[in-house]
Amino acid sequence: MNIVLISTYELGRQPFGLASPAAWLGAGGHQVVLLDLSRQALDEAAIQSANLIGIYLPMHTATRLAAQLIPSLRKLNPSAHLCCYGLYAPMNVEYLAALGVSTFLGGEFEQGLAQLAEHLRPNGNSKQRSITPEPASMVSLERQRFIRPDRQGLPPLRNYAHVLLPFGEHRVAGYTEASRGCKHLCRHCPIVPVYKGVFRIVDPEVVLEDIRQQVGAGAGHITFGDPDFFNGVGHALALVEALHREFPRLTYDVTIKIEHLRKHQKHLATLRDTGCLFVTSAVESLDNDVLAKLDKGHTQEDFLEVHQAFRELGMVLQPTFVPFTPWTTPARYLELLHALRENELIENVAPIQLAIRLLIPAGSRLLELEEVPYLVAPFDPESLAYPWRHPDPRVDALCEEIQWIVAASEKQKRSRRAIFESIWQAAHKAAGLDEAFASLPVLPSRATIPFLNEPWYC
Repeated sequence: MNIVLISTYELGRQPFGLASPAAWLGAGGHQVVLLDLSRQALDEAAIQSANLIGIYLPMHTATRLAAQLIPSLRKLNPSAHLCCYGLYAPMNVEYLAALGVSTFLGGEFEQGLAQLAEHLRPNGNSKQRSITPEPASMVSLERQRFIRPDRQGLPPLRNYAHVLLPFGEHRVAGYTEASRGCKHLCRHCPIVPVYKGVFRIVDPEVVLEDIRQQVGAGAGHITFGDPDFFNGVGHALALVEALHREFPRLTYDVTIKIEHLRKHQKHLATLRDTGCLFVTSAVESLDNDVLAKLDKGHTQEDFLEVHQAFRELGMVLQPTFVPFTPWTTPARYLELLHALRENELIENVAPIQLAIRLLIPAGSRLLELEEVPYLVAPFDPESLAYPWRHPDPRVDALCEEIQWIVAASEKQKRSRRAIFESIWQAAHKAAGLDEAFASLPVLPSRATIPFLNEPWYC
């Protein structure tokens, strides 16, 4: 059977969410075409000949792009069975079903896709079997035995993100996953409505096999896309130690909660010594009241202790933030900027992180907070979120201004320090203050801190 798997956006990474199910479907004898629309044009001939079209929805941006694409797919091939899979598929069934999608798979989706393909396998009456009368949604959290992803049908790895190193060096960055889901229940996290505190590991040898094939394709760095690399700390450490033994010059980066970085601080040196260039951590806020509402499991003090531990170990921490929430005030936003300045973290934070506005998707635990239902408008299926306005219009206006500053500055290729200066001035002006940025200390050059060249997290 002819199958097309489509990714619309995945942070500049070669999509694991296409390569992994491609291996399963290929093992079933199906002909699979992979289309990463962030790097290549839509192959209309492949769409027209497909019996099954699967669209990977790992995040909000990918889902909104997919919603724009689906009408074109239906027009090109009205008889194809459309399936959406990934985190955002089961969260948006009603809206996507209205666009013509028939099947929705969440959680561990590879086996579900393989079973769907077998169900739709042509048997003399393929067009009749290709469309189900009612949308079907399934979230599977069952343990499945992973197999090595098949990346052969994707654009070359060199076309994807690179990690930029000191003194101008850069390396092709591969991407893999050692686990899925998360055992934590942070209120704002889109993983929670699907996995509900469950996480699943990928067999270590499968992870290593996937990395081997990416190294063979030119990768000098690997991003581990696990929501939290230390959800299974023993699994994670054994994996990076084995990786370093086999590829001692290979570098990598991971994402870990502040809570876990404190709890497992004794293991940070192992990350450093096995080639970890930096650790991304979703700090979200430095306001303890907001952190409590988000149920993040850490405080501002915890973050600063972790930051100090990283400094002492010679490691790089890259915090991410959601600075604009219904509880943000101009004064609290300024406190965030001052904390980044005082702790010499300006160069560690991608400018977009200072402009992100809280997203409240379907199923969000934020709706459990007493005040949130009164702050939000009815769910908007096109934006895939509950719209909200800040009680203080100045905060929404500041958010829009910061977003404009970041977008314009990125196009002009301004430095992080220069962008921060513009944000600093805008935020102080919004608060009715006038504080010169020139009084700030001279910070380390951006060139001393490694980073990926596509640092978006939404």
